[in-house]
Amino acid sequence: MVSGHSDSRGRASTKIVISGGFGAGKTTFVGAVSEIVPLRTEALVTTASTGLDGLAATPDKTTTTVAMDFGRISLDDDLVLYLFGTPGQRRFWFMWDDLIRGAIGAVILVDVRRLEDSFAAVDFFEARKLPFLIAVNDFDGAPRHPLPAVREALALAEHVPVISVDARSRESAKSALIAVAEYALSRLAPAG
Repeated sequence: MVSGHSDSRGRASTKIVISGGFGAGKTTFVGAVSEIVPLRTEALVTTASTGLDGLAATPDKTTTTVAMDFGRISLDDDLVLYLFGTPGQRRFWFMWDDLIRGAIGAVILVDVRRLEDSFAAVDFFEARKLPFLIAVNDFDGAPRHPLPAVREALALAEHVPVISVDARSRESAKSALIAVAEYALSRLAPAG
């Protein structure tokens, strides 16, 4: 379900969710694009998560999101997007249903080195019929794959957008947000 609101100044606002597997770049994405200091609920990665969080591909990761990330970006004078980043670890997935309530769409960040971590997010948004796109996060040193190959590997429907993104770049993250908003609006358009 797509929803939006207006504030006291008449600006429309809506919500987009940033999701993906553990260490896919969600916190970085929200931080790169937010015009406010993002709210982060990060905790130190401790030995208590050994065996629970796949740290092999991200050995330098020292913190992890335990509830959500929150940011805001004004796309123009009349439209504000509120960004909610989900936690990536399986033990925190119970929060996802609450985080997507009222969202118009989702960006699923994908790390091609750990593509299998993306299936749960794809399944989640498909089951809830929330428009989403896949944003392949271009990590330094990660292998590059053609976007059609990523689509095939994730068994995505042809209508689901697949794009590349650098989660560290404000312009790249902003482009992904515009793309998911446009895609969500196109899914609302009556078939003609």
